[in-house]
Amino acid sequence: MSKNVKQFKTEVQHLLDLMIHSLYSNKDIFLREIIANAADAIDKARFEALTNKDINADWKVRIEIDKENNAIKVIDNGIGMTDEEVVDNIGTIAKSGTKAFMKAMEESSEADLPELIGQFGVGFYSSFMVADKVELVTRKVGETADKAVKWTSNGKESYELENVNKSEHGTTVTIFLNKEFSVYTEEYKIKTIIKKYSDYIEYPIEMPITKLDEEDEGKEIVADEIINSQKAIWLRNPSDVTEEEYRNFFEHLAHFGEPLRTMHYVAEGKTEFKALLYLPKTAPMQFYAPDPDARKHGLHLYVKRVFITDECKELIPEYLRFVKGVVDSSDLPLNVSREILQENALLGKIQSNVVRKILSELKKTKNNSFDEYYEFFKEFGKTLKEGIATDNANREKLQELLIFESMNTDATKMISFADYVQAMPESQKEIYYITGESRNMLENSPHLEQLKSKGYDVLFMTDPIDEWVVQHIHNYADKKLQAVGKGEIDLGDTAEVEEQNKEATEKHKTLLEYLQKTLDVKVKEVRFSKRLTDSACCLVADQYDPSAQMERIFKAMNQDLPESKRILELNANHPLVDALQGLYDANNENPVLGEYAEMIYDQAVLTEGGIINDPLKFTQRVSNLMVLGAKNKK
Repeated sequence: MSKNVKQFKTEVQHLLDLMIHSLYSNKDIFLREIIANAADAIDKARFEALTNKDINADWKVRIEIDKENNAIKVIDNGIGMTDEEVVDNIGTIAKSGTKAFMKAMEESSEADLPELIGQFGVGFYSSFMVADKVELVTRKVGETADKAVKWTSNGKESYELENVNKSEHGTTVTIFLNKEFSVYTEEYKIKTIIKKYSDYIEYPIEMPITKLDEEDEGKEIVADEIINSQKAIWLRNPSDVTEEEYRNFFEHLAHFGEPLRTMHYVAEGKTEFKALLYLPKTAPMQFYAPDPDARKHGLHLYVKRVFITDECKELIPEYLRFVKGVVDSSDLPLNVSREILQENALLGKIQSNVVRKILSELKKTKNNSFDEYYEFFKEFGKTLKEGIATDNANREKLQELLIFESMNTDATKMISFADYVQAMPESQKEIYYITGESRNMLENSPHLEQLKSKGYDVLFMTDPIDEWVVQHIHNYADKKLQAVGKGEIDLGDTAEVEEQNKEATEKHKTLLEYLQKTLDVKVKEVRFSKRLTDSACCLVADQYDPSAQMERIFKAMNQDLPESKRILELNANHPLVDALQGLYDANNENPVLGEYAEMIYDQAVLTEGGIINDPLKFTQRVSNLMVLGAKNKK
């Protein structure tokens, strides 16, 4: 192929401009990213070698300094790329979204930028922060020497592609440095960066080093030297690993943030493996993206130090997808492939062990460092809750990890089921909860009035997923979970309240019948309430009907629930009830009665945070009744 010039897309040019001209002091990160790419390429080649015995190499990454041309080379003998893969992988930026990356980069502080680079898969392009030109020569494993491809760009409008010859498979990246960054041709600088960021890379990173000849004092010689320790950090004794090394390895795996907890252990017994797992402090961008491709999960899997995959979903359930780490097993067959991973029973046993370890660490953090756990839960609580519905074996353990805001706690605090039960008055028999969009909406709900008067607490469930979570938690510590906006509520004085409501029902029988007839298309029943002390009315669902919040969630997803009418409850002690009864008794055909009935229903919808069907009609009714009231005051 002759030289083929291709133009970058406009958004890619914008991204490169940000890369090159951003006020970003820690430009060392470019070398970490290029070396990480080289190591990934070798990982893939080693995996191919499991089934292709013709692939054999002394796996390594080599760095060469070219002071004469103010350049450095990073050379690997990994998987390599075809010309199509070069266009896909190098000519296209960031599967998770170029526009999203640019927006994040523009809005983030300088300290956040190293995380963003790795997080959005634009590591190769970080080289343009220090380069005038970048040249990449690559040959795919299995291709002939004349099928190599050369990619060249100055990081501006375009890049060039051409076919070249390359004797060995792998990739060579040559970075022609801007004069301002000639420090990257100094051996000490390269060694410092590799020690900080890439010391844990499993493959030797080799570089020609200038040193004094011990036999000929004063004479300088150049000899290849391995400048990283190579030993996989997860295979080392935990007591020999420093916090900085753990932190650096987390950065290598996750490309964002810092770890909250590190779990480094050896599982022994029938199932033996080594694991290094991390709980992150913060969620990366795109973590809750609706696109399933952006919700990657899985651990790195090695078998006897041989890389198998960096996304082994069989090692960890999706609800723990925030966990990063490595598992290295000696028991799995060495020829295990991605296609047969699901069929290997040992992976299920490893997953059980890994999940048990993670949940134990989370429980320990919650019990011993609740403030840290609170911040963690704000980041990953939604994800953790998914396990309640999907992991029957660990549901009880997961219940212990859930925390919620509640009516009797400050907005900045959360409590667990155990905390709630411990604080329950002796007269309280059930665990009460309410679902909705926000605390502000819930704490003013009329459903809480009777509970407030008794000093009972109510859990506030404001995550959309909470509606599904509570369907799988029927009891905790032998206490039933009861939605305050559903079904009948037993507050310990049932007989007394039922007698009051019975008397009110007899007294206002005609009014209840009128309201039921008038609102029949909207409500299932009109009755007096055990919940209300101040408000005139509220809407409740039958015990097994969807809640108002569930209906709002489905509408937001453009999905319809089967139509279900709710129950309109009235406060028997509210003066509005006697006033309406008097109006009915005076003239049961008075059209104002119908206006009041519609307004009562709309009022109940509004107080639960719902949207009334006809706001204009509602305001007209309010205005008309205000006029009528004002005239009667004269």
